[in-house]
Amino acid sequence: MAVSMFHEGLDRYLEALIPQRPDEVARMEAYAAERRFPIIGPHVGRLLALFARATNARTVFEMGSGYGYSAYWFLTGMPAEGRIVLTDGDAGNRDRAASHLDTLGFAGRYDFRVGIGQEILAREPGSFDIVYNDIDKEQYPEVIDVALAKLRSGGLFITDNVLWSARVATDDAAPSTTAIRTFNDHLFARADAFSAIVPVRDGLAVAVKL
Repeated sequence: MAVSMFHEGLDRYLEALIPQRPDEVARMEAYAAERRFPIIGPHVGRLLALFARATNARTVFEMGSGYGYSAYWFLTGMPAEGRIVLTDGDAGNRDRAASHLDTLGFAGRYDFRVGIGQEILAREPGSFDIVYNDIDKEQYPEVIDVALAKLRSGGLFITDNVLWSARVATDDAAPSTTAIRTFNDHLFARADAFSAIVPVRDGLAVAVKL
């Protein structure tokens, strides 16, 4: 579970600024809290919606969608014709996401595929405006090539959990921490992308394809 990078008081302040979410989104957040299911939360969610609006994104591909929480935020920032592809290895998450997104009025605007996100992305024709990455952390280094290959020029590659509760700045040698450090190093070294890390919540890497 991600740990907020904010001082507790600032976290409460920022939470209070975010407009109330629809009841169905509140249910999604309550489910995550009850089951300790890792979701991006409303701080990062607002950023995803902002990035979608700023780029006028019409096509988004998610690697690691869970039960649709991040997809909800992307869809709120996309135009009515915008479409999103969700991926996850759990068919139960697909069914839960469909229930939530349909209730929220997004029926027909998403395509949820069960399987390994980076493999599904590699088979996709065409390019995307945004590729989002939130898969198993040990797989992070292997997604950079396929994500950038499937982005349009000027598109965004967005990755969650790149600060990993600050463990990336310690001597922690766990495979997940090592993989995230490797991912960060490789992403920032790419000549075909310009990258930055937004230190909100658990760290959000944003790279624009050059």
